[in-house]
Amino acid sequence: MKLDELKSLEALLAADFRQIEPRLQALDKHLILRTYLDGYSLGEIDTKIWLALRGNKAAVSFIKRGSLANLARWFQFVEDNHPEIQGDIKAKDAAAKAKVAALSKAGGSYALALQNADQGVVTRFLPEPSGYLHIGHAKAALLNDYFARTYKGTLRLRLDDTNPSKEKEEFQDAIIEDLALMGIKPDTLTYTSDYFEYLHDMCVRLIKEGHAYADDTDQETMRDERFKGIASKRRDRTVEENLHIFEEMKKGTGEGLRNCIRAKISVDNPNKAMRDPVIYRCNVDTPHHRTGTRYKVYPTYDLAAPLVDSHEGVTHALRATEYTDRNPQYQWFIDTLKLRQVHIWDFARMNFIKTFLSKRKLAKLVDTGRVWGWDDPRFPTIRGVRRRGMTVPALRDFILKQGPSRNIVTMDWTNFWASNKKEIDPIAPRHTAISQRDVVKVTITGADAPAEPFTAEKPKHPKNKDVGTKNVAFSSELILDQADAKSFKVGEEITLMAWGNAIVREIGSGDPIPSLTCELNLQGDVKSTEKKVTWLSSKGQTLVPAELWDFDYLITKDVLQEEDNLEDFLTPVTETVEDAWCDEASKDLKKDDIIQLERRGYYRVDKGLADWKDGEEGAKGKRLVLFYIPTGKTGPK
Repeated sequence: MKLDELKSLEALLAADFRQIEPRLQALDKHLILRTYLDGYSLGEIDTKIWLALRGNKAAVSFIKRGSLANLARWFQFVEDNHPEIQGDIKAKDAAAKAKVAALSKAGGSYALALQNADQGVVTRFLPEPSGYLHIGHAKAALLNDYFARTYKGTLRLRLDDTNPSKEKEEFQDAIIEDLALMGIKPDTLTYTSDYFEYLHDMCVRLIKEGHAYADDTDQETMRDERFKGIASKRRDRTVEENLHIFEEMKKGTGEGLRNCIRAKISVDNPNKAMRDPVIYRCNVDTPHHRTGTRYKVYPTYDLAAPLVDSHEGVTHALRATEYTDRNPQYQWFIDTLKLRQVHIWDFARMNFIKTFLSKRKLAKLVDTGRVWGWDDPRFPTIRGVRRRGMTVPALRDFILKQGPSRNIVTMDWTNFWASNKKEIDPIAPRHTAISQRDVVKVTITGADAPAEPFTAEKPKHPKNKDVGTKNVAFSSELILDQADAKSFKVGEEITLMAWGNAIVREIGSGDPIPSLTCELNLQGDVKSTEKKVTWLSSKGQTLVPAELWDFDYLITKDVLQEEDNLEDFLTPVTETVEDAWCDEASKDLKKDDIIQLERRGYYRVDKGLADWKDGEEGAKGKRLVLFYIPTGKTGPK
């Protein structure tokens, strides 16, 4: 390299890797017989170029791999022998490490240094309206929203409606609602179908320029040929023939229906995503939910994503690592059609044990009636985990703490629900529930026993007076859980929670135990008793009937593989329900309230007494329907 070229190189080394790679190769060649770039000692040119490279993370990572041996040798030599030029660099490194350490305490690191962010950031969330959003989608949506807001940019929501067979207006509307629920407000809403004419024109251009062809190979043979790296027999059709067939596809004729359009990228690329992917296919059976029967051919995601991203002005496409193999394909379409460049960043999607996020598998359970719907509390959809009791602030916090890391891990659900407990524990009002099954009647005796039922105002939360108060009924007739009664011994002193101590005087004979007699001892020390039990007065209040639901994982296997048959791993019984009596104060609970039942745990109200439609309650009558909320603890409740 000439001296003038070396002098101008410093400013050019701040670009992204694809732009600087040729310059790194030129430097490597220049250094074949040299210790320094210019002269025989460290001078201004070596210093500036070394510092420019050291400040580019992509360049440092590439150099350290050693594939350019001369450049790697020079870079390491300067680093080892010239600490005098590295003061500022080391200070920046120390500050960056301190910042990362602080961020890692709070969660994942967001120090991505998005390329060319100073020129503006436009991100996009690109869901297909073929199902409800799940927690994997939530991560993609929140990360795109986070970076758009952090860089004072724009978040675009684009619904990728290119497959009428799978998509419904119901799903489209639900996606928009769920994003609003999570506090995500896109700056624009568009649909891939808005660009069908543009995508059609781009496909015609690809055909005319020899970059795409029509193929009537059957699906099974095409899949086999792609896997083995065998060229399709239709790969060398003429441009005229390909254009003619594309016209037939648009008309939906017999000849058109036998064909699809494939990009002419590669036959045997090691990356199978590059092996002539399908970019257009016919669909004449299902009207599109927005365009009706106007079109008979539709673009695939592989074509539509890069073209519309570039066309809409997206600057950074942040998407899950499942698309990593498709990144070169994405870039091929951009480069081949000479479109505006889009930067890609991959992040690992969230995976949880005993959970699958495949919309196809989730839809199968919905369609076969194995679950109650897309908002089933056993489902990993946004609506499912919310119906189970996950709060929106806790959901946002948990996902954002995962950060945009590329490391793929399968998480346990414990941390997910533990983050929710921190949110609900300080504000959840406390109530009491006693199982209706084998309920034990208790007679209270002694000088402290109330002669008549009475009520007293008590705080709904022991540590948060802002939650409010409730009336608690007291009388000489109580009910207790059978499990508690079976643990008592005659003469044992127990604590009736939120009242005081009592001594067990009689235990009725039989199994289950029918009744108890206890002598109230309000002077007793509650700290001295081993057993502290919940109870309800059967007089002085109207007890509220309730169903207490709990749920198990839908599948028995920690990680379901693609080749696994879903039916083989479905958990036989995934829900249990217990009939209970609740205190009268619970009668005003309404749908979506979150409470804590003393000694049982946290519950979300799925139905309050006022939430039943006429005739919907059936023979059991109106009742509370409560869903148990996991807390992240392992073992029994």
